[in-house]
Amino acid sequence: MKIRKSIDIATQAEKIWPFLIEPASVMKWCCNVERIVLHANERNHGLGGKFYLEERAMWRLLKLHFVVTEFEVNSSFAFKLVSGDLVKGYEQKYTLEPHPNGTTLTCFEDVTFPFGIMGKAAGIFRKPISEARVNKMLVNLKSMGEV
Repeated sequence: MKIRKSIDIATQAEKIWPFLIEPASVMKWCCNVERIVLHANERNHGLGGKFYLEERAMWRLLKLHFVVTEFEVNSSFAFKLVSGDLVKGYEQKYTLEPHPNGTTLTCFEDVTFPFGIMGKAAGIFRKPISEARVNKMLVNLKSMGEV
């Protein structure tokens, strides 16, 4: 299941960036996230950094471990699933690009469900729900970033 959504935010990337990488800030706009924990030896989410995330989705709490795969300050942040439950694969990427009135934030999400054809069917059913969640998250982030 692939999702790509963008929103224009009337502020510079430098103001939005902390909302993407600081766990306490992420939890303010990421409506389904209930907990983010950096691994004990991690100081930040820099390239190769690992973190644990609990997210309420599909009527249950997902417990997921991620590794950061892209980290370009004020430009892009991406991570992929290392291990977790209910999903076979999960990747997210956020990009920040300047536009005349501020910054365009784009969220890319790619989720793979297990169980072959049944997983593909679940993805088709789940996509509109996930798209609505991503839209809500981006609107939340926009309202926080433009303050």
